[in-house]
Amino acid sequence: MRRLVHRYRARLFGLFAAVSLAAAATPSAAAGPTAISASVSVDAGRALAGIPATGVGMNVAVYDGNMNHPAVPGLLKDTGTGMVRYPGGGYADGYHWQTHTVEGGYVAPNTDFDTFMGTVRAAGAQPIITANYGSGTPEEAAAWVRYANVTKGYGAKYWEIGNEVYGNGLYGATWETDHHASKSATTYATNLVQYATAMKAVDPSIKIGAVLTTPGAWPDGITGSGDSMDWNHTVLSIAGSRIDFVIVHHYPIGNSQADLLGKPQTEIPNMAATLRSLINQYAGSNALNVGIAVTEVNANAYKNTSPNGLFAPDEYLTWMETGAFTVDWWNLHNGTDCTHVTTVEGATDYDDGGILSSGASCEPPLNAPFPPYYGTRMITKLGTPGDTLVRAVCSTSIISAHAVRRAGGDLSVMLINKDPANAATVTLSYSGFSPSAAAPTVYSYLKNATSIGSATTGSATRQTVPAYSIVVVQLHR
Repeated sequence: MRRLVHRYRARLFGLFAAVSLAAAATPSAAAGPTAISASVSVDAGRALAGIPATGVGMNVAVYDGNMNHPAVPGLLKDTGTGMVRYPGGGYADGYHWQTHTVEGGYVAPNTDFDTFMGTVRAAGAQPIITANYGSGTPEEAAAWVRYANVTKGYGAKYWEIGNEVYGNGLYGATWETDHHASKSATTYATNLVQYATAMKAVDPSIKIGAVLTTPGAWPDGITGSGDSMDWNHTVLSIAGSRIDFVIVHHYPIGNSQADLLGKPQTEIPNMAATLRSLINQYAGSNALNVGIAVTEVNANAYKNTSPNGLFAPDEYLTWMETGAFTVDWWNLHNGTDCTHVTTVEGATDYDDGGILSSGASCEPPLNAPFPPYYGTRMITKLGTPGDTLVRAVCSTSIISAHAVRRAGGDLSVMLINKDPANAATVTLSYSGFSPSAAAPTVYSYLKNATSIGSATTGSATRQTVPAYSIVVVQLHR
């Protein structure tokens, strides 16, 4: 099986043939002795951000022969997926949409653009498309816009120009295809303006995104050959007034399970603040209209087990709370060669970056959901597009808390217990909201479970959260 090694993570070209979806089993709801006490205060009047229709996103790749499997639209709907990214990470900089080929890469049957759009529409989502910067041209990208939005009427609104272009050799690493004679940020930004001009001449309503380095992560802050500033300052100083959103990726390196699970809170707020500061510095009067897109996220380890199931909703929601309009998980199916199978918290980890099984020989059947799928699905129990994320603060970092004020005035609270062994007793208090005295509906995703449970339990002011679990408390006025 051929592999593409891409910035410390393997993405497999060949994926296995379809088999039936694994049946979900109902987990035991028994919790061990409570050993953690925490308090969460929710300020229902302090809005952080609206939940965008595109907030929960997913990547698909043209090497995945199952990306358009009949089960996929329903699985995407169930997670609340509103954005699907195509044609697949680093593949985008070698992908020619008109011939449906990738330079030096494998393209699976039935993964062409029109078939992809059929899946996206069936899922009730919209696409975010990465135009080929590395081996393409502004004219090729403009022709894609014309085909998508004029010929076919797909209304594809969001277009990235390239993927992780800074991996083109400018800073020494060469995972990204780039045939331009100059690899500098200056060259990318100059060409980016040409792409934006050509593409918007076809459809002025589209949104153009610029690739940035993730603040605080390599190679942020390094000045490359041919530039007078680092990547982000160079790109935005040239193209900042011509773009509609900026693009970063987030693959936090957790040195332990606990370290990984702390990354959303310790890294994302500073990253988002830095991006907003850069936008304000360079986008001029258009700064308020320039969005933040996080078009790839995943953990570096524990990918198919409970730590990543807890990480997923925390990652999505923290980025949305800090202003991202889409957060796109890598990947729908990713695949594995079955050589790094381990056991994590009593479950098998296949080292597969997909949210669904690829059906590899060591894995569950094709499309069987992994824990990040269920963790992401728990977001739909918290809120939906049109609802408002509000401030929730916990007394201990072992519990992550997120809250949503529903459009109708009700409130929901998500509690993530990151202790793998001990349950937590959480006391909740509210400002700007008076909950009903009736017992609330509580949804739960428990450690190593293969389904989401629900019960009427606890109270609006006190909940028990089992070890390594996610609960969503739905409250009425």
